[in-house]
Amino acid sequence: MDQNTIDEGKTLGLVAYLTLIGTLIAFFMNREKPNSFTAFHIRQGLGLGLLQLLIGNLVVGYNGEIMISYSFWMFFSVLFLYGLFGAITGKLNKIPLIGDFFQKIFKSIGQ
Repeated sequence: MDQNTIDEGKTLGLVAYLTLIGTLIAFFMNREKPNSFTAFHIRQGLGLGLLQLLIGNLVVGYNGEIMISYSFWMFFSVLFLYGLFGAITGKLNKIPLIGDFFQKIFKSIGQ
C-alpha cells in the first residue's frame, strides 16, 4: 500500500472507530471512492463494535457486578484506542487475537 492511499484514507479510517454510526458513515463514504486503507479500518471497527454489542449485552445485562462491567468497558476502550491509533499513524494494526477474524468475515467490505 502506498503512502498516498494511506494519506487519503486516514480520515475515514479514524471515523470508522467512532461508534457503529461512525463505521457506517465511513462505509458509505468509502463506497464512493474505495480506499483499501479505509476498508481495513472499517472491517476492524465494525468487528469491534458488533463484538462489543454482543458481549456487552451478556456481561452488563445479566451481571449486576459493577467491577466486571467497568473491566469490560475498559478492555474494549483499549482495543478501540489501539485501532484508532493505527488509523491516525497510518498503520494496518490488526486488533490482537481477533483482528484476522474480522478481516476474514468482513472481506467483502471495500472490494
